[in-house]
Amino acid sequence: MTRPIWVPDESDLTSARITAFARDVAARHDVIVDRYAALHAWSIESLEEFWAQIWDFFDVLADGDHGQVLAGDAMPGARWFPQVRLNYAEHALRGAGDGLAVIAVDEDGATTTRTWEELRAEVGAFADWLRRSDVAPGDHVVGYLPNGIHALVAFLACASIGAVWSVCGQDYAAPGAAARFAQLEPVVLVAADGYRWNGRVHERRDQVAALRKALPSLRHTVTVSLLGLAPVPGAAVTDWSEATARPADLRFERVEFAAPLWVLFSSGTTGVPKGIVHGHGGVLLDHLKLLGLHLDLRAGDRFLWYTTTNWMMWNMQVSGLLLGATIVLYDGGATYPDPGRLWALAAEHHVAVLGVSPGYLRAAAKAGLHPGHRLDLSALRELGSTGEPLPAAAYHWVRDHIGPVVQVASTTGGTDVVSGFAGSAPTTPVWPGEISAPLLGVALEAWNADGEPVTDEVGELVITRPMPSMPIHFVNDPGGERYHDTYFSTYPGVWRHGDWVTRTGRGTIVVSGRSDSTLNRHGVRLGSADIYAVVEALPEVREAMVVGAELDGGDYWMPLFVVLEPGVDLDNALRDRITTAIRTQASPRHVPDEILTVPAIPHTRTGKKLEVPVKRLLQGMPIDRVTGREAVDDPDLLASFSRYAPSTRPVGSP
Repeated sequence: MTRPIWVPDESDLTSARITAFARDVAARHDVIVDRYAALHAWSIESLEEFWAQIWDFFDVLADGDHGQVLAGDAMPGARWFPQVRLNYAEHALRGAGDGLAVIAVDEDGATTTRTWEELRAEVGAFADWLRRSDVAPGDHVVGYLPNGIHALVAFLACASIGAVWSVCGQDYAAPGAAARFAQLEPVVLVAADGYRWNGRVHERRDQVAALRKALPSLRHTVTVSLLGLAPVPGAAVTDWSEATARPADLRFERVEFAAPLWVLFSSGTTGVPKGIVHGHGGVLLDHLKLLGLHLDLRAGDRFLWYTTTNWMMWNMQVSGLLLGATIVLYDGGATYPDPGRLWALAAEHHVAVLGVSPGYLRAAAKAGLHPGHRLDLSALRELGSTGEPLPAAAYHWVRDHIGPVVQVASTTGGTDVVSGFAGSAPTTPVWPGEISAPLLGVALEAWNADGEPVTDEVGELVITRPMPSMPIHFVNDPGGERYHDTYFSTYPGVWRHGDWVTRTGRGTIVVSGRSDSTLNRHGVRLGSADIYAVVEALPEVREAMVVGAELDGGDYWMPLFVVLEPGVDLDNALRDRITTAIRTQASPRHVPDEILTVPAIPHTRTGKKLEVPVKRLLQGMPIDRVTGREAVDDPDLLASFSRYAPSTRPVGSP
């Protein structure tokens, strides 16, 4: 497509906060940055001046001198704003008055709200309880909680006193949660009695008890009653209502810029989950930039990103508070009781920025929904999408079924930086199937195997200059070897993220998939995303997964696994439709060796297809060496893929 599907109008350009930011840059630094590309180029060429400008533009509160931005810019090892002390929670709770700070909705529709004053009071009360329980700066507090007000309050209270937070959802059983939390030696556990999901009640008191036993460092447990069940018995157990009953002034412990704020964990599909530690200052500055300039969040805007506490987008949504936005937390299945659930929430709560997954947009399209015609989505101006590449067809669907004024903001980033690398801004056009541009301050390039930047061809996504939100360190990695090996072993001094991307001649970004699951057909590298965009658009196919497995003797096998809609059979006619669609809309090289039907596709608990573990199973690796059970949404389903290994069956057999 030679023309964009969405372009900003004059009102978008003049009213956007990024336009005001560019004016300030031009006046302060005597540069011409009247186009996004020019502003981006300045932001990476003048990296220290850019982040100092972000600091001033958003009026960051701190002790000390923020004049020194970087103490060395080598990667790893760059130290940001080494002479200041600040606190993330102080900025997240700057809003005041009777306006709503948070709206929390559960799957049954029960809605709980907190004004800014109410949120500050509850955070202050729990922070005071933590202090009275001898929780000190640097101590770890963990949550075994769904996406609701309790997780939000507990996190902000920890941040306010300088304690370090980590959380996972209750879809993890106790061993999976313990595999993460035990690395931290936490002193407090905050845990709910259960949660609701897809119309079912999941009681978790037994898992809470097992988790407590697996965490010998615990001194206290705070129990949250979401299902109205009796609390878990035992010593040092306090009910949430008791822990937040005593009013207390909210005080903020200003800590070093790089002081740990939270620990996020990798999926754990290739070993013990990595504990990724981010700092107060890096998260604060990066999220102010991403949410404030790229998503243009303002005070009073309603901000909903569909997520669970397992995923970095929970952390990103919480940061909506930094801009004074009202965050809308939803705990429940995205398509329960029907695929229109998130659209209905957006309409009911007048959401301005809504974040979903490509899979949700696909489900809405296949269900024949017309949300923009049936619901009042007049407040919606931006639809974010992340987690996997967004196919071109989804952009057209949004335009036709949500509305032409809504900007689609497809984004790529990662838990590693708890942020984005590329996305959109109110001033950037949108082309179907493409991400508009690298984000400000992100020196993104596509490199070939020789470490040379390439344009209009697939390469490794690399970041050539440091970002404030890059990890401070990994948990239990005192020498930094694991951190270095993860990101900097391929191209010394340059961050290699592990994605195949194309940087087009017009500056947009196309993500082809993970480089560790790349398809390599006859020496030509292919992206799985290109196949999914074609196959999952077919009405007969609910979901698909393709892998390419190098086999003994130099053979290469590339099967396509498909989940079909109810009542659909994989007959020869459907096989022909699938292969013809791939051949004509992707390329002949993308046509798989075989098409096999499966009941479901295995995912990580954040919804990503498990291409690499399936590939390893097809190569004959035993399941216990492929991944940990707790990292997978359905371990038995993943294990069943072993039967498709060529060594265990004749090719072509079911």
